[in-house]
Amino acid sequence: MSTSPSQRVVVTGASRGLGLEFVRQLLARGGRVVATCRRPASADELAALAKMHPGQLQVLALSVDDEASRQAFVQALAGMHDGLELLVNNAGVLERGERFGELRADVMARTFATNVTGPMLLAQALAPLLARGARPRVLNLGSKLGSIASTASFGTPSYNISKAALNMAGVLMAHAMNPMGIGVITASPGWVRTAMGGEGAELSADDSVRSLLTLVDDVPGLPAGVFLDRNGETLPW
Repeated sequence: MSTSPSQRVVVTGASRGLGLEFVRQLLARGGRVVATCRRPASADELAALAKMHPGQLQVLALSVDDEASRQAFVQALAGMHDGLELLVNNAGVLERGERFGELRADVMARTFATNVTGPMLLAQALAPLLARGARPRVLNLGSKLGSIASTASFGTPSYNISKAALNMAGVLMAHAMNPMGIGVITASPGWVRTAMGGEGAELSADDSVRSLLTLVDDVPGLPAGVFLDRNGETLPW
């Protein structure tokens, strides 16, 4: 799926990190991008990109964990486009410093709302637009930390649990959306140098996103909720 001017993409959590890099690369490939973030007024890098790409990039407010925000976003988007080719469910949170014996229900609930419920309900709300797109796909940004079979120690429990749940959400999305002609991929971007990944991470955002977009291009047929690394290799559930 090489991006062309006719292809329309939504990227969530786009004000920094991987989301911002998705926007940059999709614009460079000629896509028409709707970038979302919680506070567009303070998203200076997105605003600069919008000035450089008039008519090609729109920046809209969206808190994926908030029902009213999702509804307002979907309504605004429907007034802009009559179809979508790609939804990148990138928005996510990771709570640092969690310790067994000190886990908090509010942290776990907030993480789940952003990392699982938000992507699932946003995909549901955008399914009619995706169904009218050309070769439409949903890309869920997962994580190897959500692999139950690969877990060897206790760490970042709210994040890990939510990413394991996102794997199930991706499979369920596929069962619901494949009959509509919409493919679903859940992919780990790798350990990336972002605010979440830290400066010691292995990959640049540029390399990670480039691989992920190639993955979206190259996965054949109608992806049915597959769980892959950025290079297209199957990851263990």
